[in-house]
Amino acid sequence: MTPSRPYLLRAINEWILDNEMTPFILVDAGIEGVKVPEQFIENGKIVLNINPQAVKGLSITNAALSFSARFQGTPWDIDIPIAAVLAIYTKENGRGMMFTEEDAGGDEPPPGTSGPAKPSRPSLKVVK
Repeated sequence: MTPSRPYLLRAINEWILDNEMTPFILVDAGIEGVKVPEQFIENGKIVLNINPQAVKGLSITNAALSFSARFQGTPWDIDIPIAAVLAIYTKENGRGMMFTEEDAGGDEPPPGTSGPAKPSRPSLKVVK
């Protein structure tokens, strides 16, 4: 299966905007392919406002999140691999979603395995 993180990002972003709040993302700036203004990175992470009034051309694909924005008056093209997005939440109340390592990858079994073992008998029991 494909990774769930891009789908969850798009859904939570839409939910935040539908509730007239401001979506922020937390990004791991140490991941390869992250293109953000380095002067705003703190402890290897950066928080970005992705509200439509703050950015131009927001695109959340299955591979990356990208947009254009201004930082202290300087225009930037921001590119972030989906795996680098650690969370999406509202500025106003902090509600949103943190992502786990499992959200970054697909549900494919590791190479050399045939997938999860299937039980030989059902594991459900009748409770009276």
